[in-house]
Amino acid sequence: MKNIKAIFVLIFLSSLLLSGCKKLFDQPEINNNPNAVTNIDLPTLFGGTLLGISLLHEDTDVRIACMWSGQLNGLNRAHLGYAQYIVSSQNFSWNNIYSVAGQARLIQDKADSVGNKWGKGLGQILEVLAVQKVTDLYGDVPYSQAFDGKKYPTPIFDTQQSVYKALLSLLDDAVKNLSAPSGSAFPTKDFIYKGDVGKWKAAANTLKARLNLHLGNFPAAVESAKLGIGTAGDALVPHGNSIGVDMNQNYDFFAVSRPGDTGFDGAYLPRLMNSRISSANSKTDETALFSYFFKTGITATGSLDPNTVDGAFVSNASHPILTFFENQLILAEAQARLGFLDESLVALNSVRLKLSSGSFNGRNLPSAGRKYEPYTLADFNTSGLANPTKAGNLQTALLYEIITQRYIVLLMQYEVFNDYRRLSSVSPIVELPIPLNTGSKKPERFIYPQTEINTNPNVPKPLPDQFTKVAIYN
Repeated sequence: MKNIKAIFVLIFLSSLLLSGCKKLFDQPEINNNPNAVTNIDLPTLFGGTLLGISLLHEDTDVRIACMWSGQLNGLNRAHLGYAQYIVSSQNFSWNNIYSVAGQARLIQDKADSVGNKWGKGLGQILEVLAVQKVTDLYGDVPYSQAFDGKKYPTPIFDTQQSVYKALLSLLDDAVKNLSAPSGSAFPTKDFIYKGDVGKWKAAANTLKARLNLHLGNFPAAVESAKLGIGTAGDALVPHGNSIGVDMNQNYDFFAVSRPGDTGFDGAYLPRLMNSRISSANSKTDETALFSYFFKTGITATGSLDPNTVDGAFVSNASHPILTFFENQLILAEAQARLGFLDESLVALNSVRLKLSSGSFNGRNLPSAGRKYEPYTLADFNTSGLANPTKAGNLQTALLYEIITQRYIVLLMQYEVFNDYRRLSSVSPIVELPIPLNTGSKKPERFIYPQTEINTNPNVPKPLPDQFTKVAIYN
């Protein structure tokens, strides 16, 4: 593994700017001398790192995670193979993700040097967003020795459990730093929250809730989610309409560079949503959301395509990183698993209230075909309108609705792949009947990159394949 802290900062920022989002922040202060990367000013470093985090949430890895979770389908070329779980170590790379994580660590070091606690807290959150992704997708990964290439040219692989523990500790410290009475939060470079420290603290708590949900620590998930993102606090990546400059990366893939390679034909998500639209649930109508996600006939006659015309995947659509929807559904699931069904229902209904308003990831759904009336617990009785599986107890029926709503509203977020694996290992087991695309083995992880295999003798042996479970979902 390379010395990420010192090598990739400017090179990676430059490549990001050229690859699709350079107008998201101004960069006149960037020093173009790659031998002086540590002299880059702190606000610019933050802006570039935030951009890197944003792109990590819209990349090929996210598409693969969504295909393996049944949300999306691969139809042609490489993505047809991905959808059939055909991957090799050559398909994956850690260069970008560890570059961004290294930049986040550098933000913290530089913030420390000038006594900027707010800046350090932001850097800590960005580090968690990067490292969480790599450990979620790969399991055991380098972390404790990952950012000092001179001292640790071949870093050890930390266990996934220890990485999670370290990330939760880092988030605790981030909240403390962001609670300091003063600091700088780089408002001119922060294209998500404009330097609003309160919203960043809420985002840190939503991240804590997410990690604790993954670990099955439901009391801690509840505690953090109660302090998490509010109705106006979504972390959304803004986009524009210029090709190769600032457009949404899903639009670029679906409509510009690879139309027809992926789509929703044969995917489980539209089938699930259609079943809900045609159900006897008189309190819910998701037709508007269905039309927002999908469009028929863009790439071929009768094809069910991503809606790149007037829906979720237009060129200037914002992309979610952390949202009120996710936060409240974490709260709802954790409360339900603890047996607090009334409290769980309150959280679920808060999601339905926002959906009923039409607000979805920074855009507005049409009013026609949009209905989300509040549920009561009676709706989850055996014959209740919100119990399509006819589950025999309220807890199971309520959990099924919660995880279904998560699956829908977390469209094109790799968190659905975490759910796909997590829900098979947590009691009571309540999961969606997502079919395999091929074979009899469920995809469980990404494969370690070939460059890491070639250069780091600490790579786990024997090498796990894509059907080997990661530790926290085993």
